[in-house]
Amino acid sequence: MGMAAPADEAYLALRERQYDSAIAAFQKAIEADPAATALRKNLAYTYLKIGQNEAARDQFGEVVRLDPKDDTAALEYAFLCFETKRQADARRVFDRIRRQGAPEARATAERAFHNIDDALAAGIARWSRAVELDPNNFSAHRELAELHEQRDQLEQAAAHYQSAWRLKPLQRALMLDLGRVWQRLGKTAEADALLLAASRGAEPRVAEAARELLPARYPYVYEFRDALRLDPGNVELHREIAYLLLAMDARVDAEAEFAAVLERAPGDLMSAAQLGFLRLSRDDKAAAMPLLERVLRDGGEELADRVRFMLNLPRAMRKQEEAPRTKLSVEARAFAERSFEKGYLNDALKYYNIAHDKDPLDFNVMLKLGWTNNLLKQDRIAVAWFNLARQGSDPVIVEEAGRAWHNLAAGERRFHVSAWLFPMYSSRWRDVFAYGQLKAEWRFGKIPLRPYVSTRFIGDARGIIHTAMPEYLSESAFIFAGGLSTPPWKGLLAWAEAGSAANYLTGRVLPDYRGGASFSHRFGRRLFHETNADAIFISRFGNDTLFYSQNRTGYALAPRVQLYWNSNFTADWKREYWANFVETGPGVSIRLPNALLFSVSLLRGAYTTNAANPRRPNYYDLRGGIWYAFSH
Repeated sequence: MGMAAPADEAYLALRERQYDSAIAAFQKAIEADPAATALRKNLAYTYLKIGQNEAARDQFGEVVRLDPKDDTAALEYAFLCFETKRQADARRVFDRIRRQGAPEARATAERAFHNIDDALAAGIARWSRAVELDPNNFSAHRELAELHEQRDQLEQAAAHYQSAWRLKPLQRALMLDLGRVWQRLGKTAEADALLLAASRGAEPRVAEAARELLPARYPYVYEFRDALRLDPGNVELHREIAYLLLAMDARVDAEAEFAAVLERAPGDLMSAAQLGFLRLSRDDKAAAMPLLERVLRDGGEELADRVRFMLNLPRAMRKQEEAPRTKLSVEARAFAERSFEKGYLNDALKYYNIAHDKDPLDFNVMLKLGWTNNLLKQDRIAVAWFNLARQGSDPVIVEEAGRAWHNLAAGERRFHVSAWLFPMYSSRWRDVFAYGQLKAEWRFGKIPLRPYVSTRFIGDARGIIHTAMPEYLSESAFIFAGGLSTPPWKGLLAWAEAGSAANYLTGRVLPDYRGGASFSHRFGRRLFHETNADAIFISRFGNDTLFYSQNRTGYALAPRVQLYWNSNFTADWKREYWANFVETGPGVSIRLPNALLFSVSLLRGAYTTNAANPRRPNYYDLRGGIWYAFSH
């Protein structure tokens, strides 16, 4: 006997009054056929049998969405909305049915509509008289706002919410209500500004609800300004825009915002330190030193050490163990890390923010906030968190945050200079090779092409390798070129350039045209896999195109040490023997101070094309080198 279909199981369980089993089977059947309104209605009635009215309401709501002409389901939905305190939705549905529904449903909807609407009208009349007697009656304005909103009289609702908020500005839930009504009125800019203010500095429930109504992206500076015009006393807003401006290197504006924070929150020693640093950077010691001395006197060890470092003072002696955190901070951080590892980035961001609020001097949390915002494509705020994290005392966090901050901050600049150098030794060739590039690039907003000028160097210690194609290992040349590249997109970029190659051994100068595409990506942090793939056309190699794929799978023993297994593949369009081989073997990389990366691998290689190959088809190679990169 075959297994019964989920719908059959559901109806069988329903007849036997096994409601939990019926619900599970209905849900499984609906997953297979989401548009089956009959299944949804039966699931809704089953929910009603066990008293789960909200779940039943939601199922009837889906039925109405799928079949707007199903007046029976619409009436059930409206009655359940009324019972679950969603009177505005109930009134709206009853109003539609009494006007447009089938004749047999109109009378029921008419009665239900007036039961709701007449009570709302009576309440509006009663509270309107209260406002006439006392225009500053907060309760009357709030009641009128809610009654008008339930009646879909949005202009009146907005006016009364605004009046109530002006009377009691500390009741920030009113900002949430007013912003929601403005959104329904189409006043998007005003609503976003007000909701942004409500999302910062309010009680957690209000702040979370406001974030859900805001756009998914991170706000722009002008939006913070608009929010501050509506809520000028919001310390959290002033603080956040201050760090954003600092990350954007708008120091004058950042200084003004930090001053605004201290005016409203004199005990904020972190802002006092930032303001002091900014004033010190422009040699205003008279204004900076009182702030920094207060931080040295009253701040914690971590913050005070930052000030001592900036002032070239000796750092305080202290125990090496981590400063104790509050229980809430530890719990929030644990939730955040689990969410981050599982890829739930929005949840991770929420919990990391809570952890930072509870322990604002946890620089590891600041670093994680930077990475989380970076992965969520909110690079402007990620830059701000990396900038904060690199001010800590843990050298590992400082280095990682500094590297991330430098890369992101450089990415935002209009003019960008970068350089890299990779000297390496190969036992296979018994020679030292050096590869490097100095590049100046211009970036123009959202234009998807970036012009650049470049100088490459490719050489080796012995001067030349006697192979059929010596260019494969060392061209012994400086290559001067100009070109265009695309900005990276999910690890992929393309480029093309034209220039000249000057051989430093022979003095010959030849035209050089290059172009290609590259892709790089890393999966995982501790247990990881990273891949780098390139396709490169080079005119001086007989107009050949080379393909590289370099892959490493391994384990990070520590933040600076990684063990991995190499899997490399190289090929070319013309099937030259020297450009077609595979390699595999173990390797280790160690991150050194000053942005140096040392790596060494023991590789076993094999040529995949051996026509005209003067060498053995297999080889071993002990390969080691030091990578250095710089950008500004």
